Amino acid sequence: MALPPPLARGRRAGPPRRAHGPSPSRGTCPGAGRCRRPQSPPSAAPRRPPAPGQVPATARRTAPSPAPVGACARRPRRPTAPARRGSRCLETGNAAAEAAPAKEDMPSFPREEEGADEKPAEGAQAGHSGVQESKTSLSKESPTAEEQEEEVEQVESDTESVGDLEEQDNSEGRSEVQKKPEEVENKILETFFYNSEDIYSRPFVTEDSGIPINLLTLKHSFGYDCTRSVNLLLMDSQTLMYIAGNQVVLLDLKTKSQRYLRSSSGGGIGFITAHPTKQYFAVGEKGKKPNLIIYDYPSLRPYRILRGGTEEAYVSGDFNDAGTLLASVGSSPDYMLTIWDWKQEKIVLRSKAFSQDVYKVTFSADNEEQLTTSGAGHIRFWKMALTFTGLKLQGALGRFGKTAVTDITGYVELPDGKVISGTEWGNLLLWEGGLIKVELCRAGHKPCHSGPVSQLVLDEGELVSVGKDGFIRVWNFETIDAADSVDDTGLLEVEPMNELHVGRNVSLSFMSKVHDCGQPIWYAQDTNGAIWKLDLTFSNMTRDPECLYTFHSGGIEAMSVSPITYLLATTALDRSVRIYDFISHSQLTEIKFKQGGTALTWAPRVVNPKGGLIAVGFEDGVVRIIEVYDPKGLPVLAGQTNTENAETNLKQVFKPHATAVTALAYERNGGVLATGSKDKTVFFFAVEDEYEPIGFICVPGPVQALQWSPPSHVKSTLLILCENGFALQVPAPVPEEQDTVSTYQIKNLPTQYFHFCSIKSRIKLEEEIALREKKKQEKEKAKLEWIKQQQEMGKEVEEEPEEEPEEEPLPPLYIPEEPSPILCGFYSAPGKFWLSLGGYDSGFLYHCEFPNDHQDDPENRKDEPFEVIPIEDTDNNPIHQISFCTSRLLMFCGMQNGALRVYPLQDKNLSVNTLKEYWSFNVHDNDYGQIRGICPSYDDRFLITCGGDGNIFTFNILSPEDVHKELKAKIPSPRSGLEKEKATEDIEDPNAYNIEEVKQKKEYERIMKEAEEKKNKKREELIALRHEFLFLLQKNQELPKHMQLHREQYEMDHRIFEELERQTAQRIQLVQKELAWEHEKHLIGLQKLRNQFRDSLEFDTVVVHAIQSNHQISTYRLVAMSEKYYQDKERPSWKRAVLQRAWKQAEEREIVRETEHTDAERIFEGEAEKLQTSEVRKPTIRYIESKHEQIRRIVEKSDKMNAKIMKRKAEWDELYKSKPSDDYENPKAVEDIREAQENMGCYKLKTDANYRVPEHKRINTEKKVMQLTSLEVLIHKKKVNMNKEIMSLRDLKVSIIDKIKGLVQELKSIQTALDLSERLPLPLIPQLYPDEIPEKKFEYDSDILLKFKEEQEAKTKLREQLEGSPLSHAFRHEFLRASSIKEIDPMAQAAGARPMKIASSVVAEQQKVFEIEKAEPTEMELEILKREKIKNLYLQETLIKKISALVINFDAELRFLRHKKLKLDVQMKSADLRYITWYEEMLILKNLEKHENFLQGRVNTLISEQEAMKSKLNSYLAQMEDRKCEIVKLQECEKALYANFQASLGENNEFAHFLTKVLGKKIKCVEKKEVGREADEDDETEEENDEESSLGTDEEKSGSEDEVFDDSVCPENCNEALFQNTIQLRQKRLDIEKALTEEKKVSANLRKKHNALAKKAKVVATSLDTAERELETFQWEKQQRLNELYVVVPLKLHQVEYLVNGEMPSDFSQALVFTNQSLEYLQKRIVDLHNEKIMQREIYKKAQEQHKQLVQDKKEMEIKIRRLEEKCNHLMMKKFGQLVDFEAVQAHSVNIRMEELEVQIMEKEYAHSQELKEWEERILDLRQQLMKLTKENTSKLQQLNRFCLEKQQLETKLASLKNDLGAEFQDPRTTDIKEKARLESRLKHTAHDTALLREEINLLRRKDGCLREELALLSRKDRCRFLQPLSPQDSETPTETFPVLTAETVTNSPSIP
Repeated sequence: MALPPPLARGRRAGPPRRAHGPSPSRGTCPGAGRCRRPQSPPSAAPRRPPAPGQVPATARRTAPSPAPVGACARRPRRPTAPARRGSRCLETGNAAAEAAPAKEDMPSFPREEEGADEKPAEGAQAGHSGVQESKTSLSKESPTAEEQEEEVEQVESDTESVGDLEEQDNSEGRSEVQKKPEEVENKILETFFYNSEDIYSRPFVTEDSGIPINLLTLKHSFGYDCTRSVNLLLMDSQTLMYIAGNQVVLLDLKTKSQRYLRSSSGGGIGFITAHPTKQYFAVGEKGKKPNLIIYDYPSLRPYRILRGGTEEAYVSGDFNDAGTLLASVGSSPDYMLTIWDWKQEKIVLRSKAFSQDVYKVTFSADNEEQLTTSGAGHIRFWKMALTFTGLKLQGALGRFGKTAVTDITGYVELPDGKVISGTEWGNLLLWEGGLIKVELCRAGHKPCHSGPVSQLVLDEGELVSVGKDGFIRVWNFETIDAADSVDDTGLLEVEPMNELHVGRNVSLSFMSKVHDCGQPIWYAQDTNGAIWKLDLTFSNMTRDPECLYTFHSGGIEAMSVSPITYLLATTALDRSVRIYDFISHSQLTEIKFKQGGTALTWAPRVVNPKGGLIAVGFEDGVVRIIEVYDPKGLPVLAGQTNTENAETNLKQVFKPHATAVTALAYERNGGVLATGSKDKTVFFFAVEDEYEPIGFICVPGPVQALQWSPPSHVKSTLLILCENGFALQVPAPVPEEQDTVSTYQIKNLPTQYFHFCSIKSRIKLEEEIALREKKKQEKEKAKLEWIKQQQEMGKEVEEEPEEEPEEEPLPPLYIPEEPSPILCGFYSAPGKFWLSLGGYDSGFLYHCEFPNDHQDDPENRKDEPFEVIPIEDTDNNPIHQISFCTSRLLMFCGMQNGALRVYPLQDKNLSVNTLKEYWSFNVHDNDYGQIRGICPSYDDRFLITCGGDGNIFTFNILSPEDVHKELKAKIPSPRSGLEKEKATEDIEDPNAYNIEEVKQKKEYERIMKEAEEKKNKKREELIALRHEFLFLLQKNQELPKHMQLHREQYEMDHRIFEELERQTAQRIQLVQKELAWEHEKHLIGLQKLRNQFRDSLEFDTVVVHAIQSNHQISTYRLVAMSEKYYQDKERPSWKRAVLQRAWKQAEEREIVRETEHTDAERIFEGEAEKLQTSEVRKPTIRYIESKHEQIRRIVEKSDKMNAKIMKRKAEWDELYKSKPSDDYENPKAVEDIREAQENMGCYKLKTDANYRVPEHKRINTEKKVMQLTSLEVLIHKKKVNMNKEIMSLRDLKVSIIDKIKGLVQELKSIQTALDLSERLPLPLIPQLYPDEIPEKKFEYDSDILLKFKEEQEAKTKLREQLEGSPLSHAFRHEFLRASSIKEIDPMAQAAGARPMKIASSVVAEQQKVFEIEKAEPTEMELEILKREKIKNLYLQETLIKKISALVINFDAELRFLRHKKLKLDVQMKSADLRYITWYEEMLILKNLEKHENFLQGRVNTLISEQEAMKSKLNSYLAQMEDRKCEIVKLQECEKALYANFQASLGENNEFAHFLTKVLGKKIKCVEKKEVGREADEDDETEEENDEESSLGTDEEKSGSEDEVFDDSVCPENCNEALFQNTIQLRQKRLDIEKALTEEKKVSANLRKKHNALAKKAKVVATSLDTAERELETFQWEKQQRLNELYVVVPLKLHQVEYLVNGEMPSDFSQALVFTNQSLEYLQKRIVDLHNEKIMQREIYKKAQEQHKQLVQDKKEMEIKIRRLEEKCNHLMMKKFGQLVDFEAVQAHSVNIRMEELEVQIMEKEYAHSQELKEWEERILDLRQQLMKLTKENTSKLQQLNRFCLEKQQLETKLASLKNDLGAEFQDPRTTDIKEKARLESRLKHTAHDTALLREEINLLRRKDGCLREELALLSRKDRCRFLQPLSPQDSETPTETFPVLTAETVTNSPSIP
């Protein structure tokens, strides 16, 4: 058998590449099993560990190379460009990887070829870091992130299919394709498998370190990441699969054994999903460019590797039902949805799923072309559609509409394409077409689940929902599939068929089904840390839910191992503490608490030799001491057996902290336990049988870790590490030295502080400086070597100074504002320690030392470490946990990314060299699985790690598995007497006091108790002094008065009392201030009560009682009307509004009148000024103004005439329009007839089926609300009026009582003069009852309040006394009744007490008088006494009658008003019944309002549309009429043109026929084909002229068709002017015809638009009729709904006239209720209609006679009109000779335009004359100025003449001086010559200036006035010059400087304008 060629054909040239682990096998032979290459030795271990997401080199492919000798020949193949990232390129020489980077390439595989027995495998994806990549353009095959974002923006995703991108290969590839023959597409063999050893990631070991690769081997996984979504997979009935960090765990349910599947990249695992056949399962990984690997089951061999599906991590995946396709979705940043042909490792389609987190993707079970994705706030429905561009992936985003947006984790696709999804609030959503069809809930709008719905499953025709509330509910699928919304809420109530409550505190997130022995079994994932086995058959044989496994929920907070055995304890925030046996791989026990655990440590052997004591800290600050023991060691009671392996006992509980406990540490001798917390305290406890508190210290920050010094240190000190960068060292406190009487705080404990200051920036800066220095040295060295080489070659080298390039500035030093957190640390030596920090300062281990100096404020310290060790690859991955083995030869580090590192330590000390070599392995999740605990076993055989992902892993440390079989964990035996101890009382309240707070509370209570005792002693002393003082006062009173001391003498010092009063006042103020808040609070509460119950009342219930009878009357208790009603009341009526408007208008008119007056005054003043100025005006202006006035009057007259004519025309038109047609009928009469026909003689009931609600009787909600409001206002008004009458009656009673009191008092005074036998009994004074004056209840003062307080206290005491007696109830009743009587009496007593006192005083005085005067009366006196007696008897009787009359009248008034109120009560009751009826009607109307508004809105819309169409139709008609008029005008113009032509021809013109043909010739306009021809190109060919011409001719068919004539040349003997006129008329005709054609086109278009709009109008009218009928039908239905209401109508018997057989029937359902008025109206209407009928007949007869008379009058008027017209025409012919239009004559009697032009001419002439005058005046001024200048120039000429004379004199004098010079000066010298030349030049200039002055003089002498032209000529010559003297001698000469007059000086002269 021939061997296949190797898979990889060699490497390209390039630098050697490090390999992570052994070398990969180059492939497998498809026919002969696996063919491995030898692995490289361990010395070739990689330098660095693979980063998260990288694939080790063992799984990489190499680039193709030429086949070696002996290999099978390979047929060249044409490369095919893949259509996705990570697809394979063929093995051409320049083929390259597409999207997956070099680090992720996997071993190659064979491909299938048609007709080939042995298919060679090929490297599908080459491109390692050490392999040269090809030039294939990646941009075409692997889109960038920006392109992906653009793809996502499209609604239809432009997804890529495999065939779409086959043309996107590079040019080099294409050129090679042309050289090779075509080949069949390659396929992967079905039997191909990858090598497992090449796939799995391995530990990283530093190269050449000698560390064994198997230093740690995974032993067991205890945890379970239950919070991860979909982390439970069932491959068969006995195998569970789930993700644990970087492993996939396969758990055998029978044997409890585990198998592990490592991730290929070491970056973590994102999801797992199973193939429908369970033959394969997919594992989506995490990391940079992660892989999606398909494994075979149960062999676990890697079957396929899918690459390039996402950037960072996979989150979900799903196989289609056929198993041919696989869908995967990635996490951020790309969220890429990819459809795979997984067997061929090809991407079929891809698109961005969404822009937020995506949780799930699934195929539809019934339609494989449909997918669904869901996630944060969205759900999206995908469809694979075949378009003309290829296969596309189209995604429709679900729109929530009115439903609140929710995260969707659970959904299921239905067979008909609908989708059911869950919500966060527990309801189900039914989606159809991307919209929510209905929301499902349970009865009463209760949610389907009390929490989020995590999963939905369609199982055997039933819908199963899984909720976080622990319920599983089964729903009827058919009911849900056909569900639809029934109301506006969008909710539909559905009840489940079955439900299962799994258990308390259960939160289900996922279920998976498997069949076991034909029975369906479900396994469920519980996010609270459990896996359940469920039976959902819901039958009599259904088994209860079974909890298979329990785990920690969420991250594990702390972990510790036993110091003497193989036991492990863990705790987490799930409130549990668990004990594991990591030898037997089992959980022994767990214990639950009320709060989550945050810290845990196992007590050392010195504390508990049995090793069964655990200290656990919790998040509420509590520390619990727990015992672990073997229950089998306890004595067994009779009938009981101890079967548990281990149990726990809560030994002691204490709360040292207020917040979470973060660290626990036992002192090395076991005598002290230290606890640290986030509350910045460290508490110390003395470890004894019972832990006793020693005290606590405060630290600068939250405690991160605690560590006691090792035994090697002399002193026992505690290292305290705080999160905020502080480290402290304190010695162990001695319990005996601490004073814990008042507080547990230790204040004198010596403390050393270290405040970490960041030095990382400085380290980086030093490294940068060293690197730059090294580069400089290397550069200098290279330069010297080059010079040396050049010199050795004999060349001379000239050293040229080189310019050093500018270096980049060094980075500045950076210190983070917030200190980096300390993660962990440990002692290295006494006073020295190592720290690992996070944040900015990560990447190093810092060696620190506590300073010896002491600063008061630790915050101000800035301490730096004295040694730093860089740690490789930890800049963004700091060390979180550090632990050592017992021998300290190995240091274990737990990293933030979940990796585990091991550093071998040779000398037990840390150094740079010892930390260069390490062993690293990714075990926990890379995103959230940071290692929080790492502990070796007590014998260093095992290592245990726990992480934030909830996983616990145990590892073997360089020990074979066989040895472990002999090991067993020994569970500690129980303490003696444990079974007899009482259970320890736990602290369950999280807000309970901690130890210090309890101590402070006790101390406070002790202090308060001592203070109270002192107060009591002082009070007793004060009482004794007070008694002694009272005794002294009593003794003083017993003494004689002259010996008694006055009260003032007791005051030793008045200032003491003043001070006491002042202190009392201050205390009162202090109490007032203290109670101010309470006082204000109660005031506000009282005010609120008043506002709620009192202020809202307009009237309270007031009962007015009769005086002599039991009659009474009460007011209505009325609540004040709302502000809305008050606003309605205050709203002004229409009359008031009209009056106010009239007043405003009057004021405005007054203001206008005043302004007009002032304006008139101003105008008058202005006119007066104008009159004054007009007198000065000239006659011409007055004449022009008069002409203007004349024209204005003419125009006004003409306008009036035209207006009169137009008005007359309009009146005639209006008259003719108002003329009715012959068949005209009055619309009102027609409407009356129609209404009469419909309603006459038929009183339709509202219950009638044919009843139609009239427009004015239609009711809606608004009208009904107005009715209710008006009824409520009316009821309120009536009640208010009645209440006012009752209140006035009460006021009357009060006044009557006052009168009676006065009369009784007067009666008493009279009766004093009568004998007792003559005195009549006094009438009783009526009293006011409490319910008559209820407002008195709320009037109080301090006396009333004190009295009320006393009464309440008395009642309380009495109640306490009577509670035990049997007569307590009766006595209490009597007491309460008496107290109520007392409450009533005080008013009567208050009312009658004062008069009684007055009366008694009067009687006493009279008795005293009578006693004084006891003398015998005389006869006169007896007579007078007799008369007085008679008078008093009469007055007595009169007053009594008057009192009785007042009482009787009042009672009569009360009875009358009571009768009136009873009638009103009846009316109010009827009104209330009507209000109820109307309110029920309003409720019905509200329910129907929406539909009615819709129908009414539709009608209104159609009406408005109809009106708009009518307006458009009218506008179209008007435009059509305008077009018709334009057409008629054009036709008249055409007729006029022909008439003009005939007139121009004359009679008997021989060329008439020719000219007629010329005129009628048709010329068609054609677009110009060429333009820009020059005018002189007349001699071109006839063809060119035809092309350039813009007109094409078309002969007219009039006359002979064969006859040809030339219309461009005038025939002989024809008049040229006539011919040209004809040509012009033809052009005009053509223009007219063109315009006529355009107008006709426009008219036709308007007609089309009009017809189309008319059709639309008909449709709208039809729709309007339909809508009105629908509205009318709806009104009828609404009326029927209203008719269904029951209306209460109270009737009296005499009102019932519906009798059956003379008796009143029991059923009134067929009766009608009519008002008397309606019945009388109907009866009266019969008579009225009869009379109306007779009257209408009479009116009709009179109308007939009138019609005949009008017809006769019309004929006579027509004859008269014709006669007058004939007479008018005759007179016009006689006077004018023709018929004249008088209106036209009147309108054009004056040519206004001509008049206006004449006036304008006059104005222009006047203006021009004025301008001429101005110019003449200006010329005169200029002449005067010229005269002045002439005089000035004359004076200048005279001055010039004098200068000339002086010049001559000077010249003669100079000549004489020359002749007298000496001989020595006779010879000419140079200076003399120069001076002479200068003087000569000056002379020439002077002569020239003289000439110029003469010319100016001549110019000025001229009298032609053209001064400016001459001056301009002179200005072009020399300007004015000034000659300066050269020396003082020259200044004496006559040649002095003077100005020369030029044109410029003349023009700039101030005298010349």
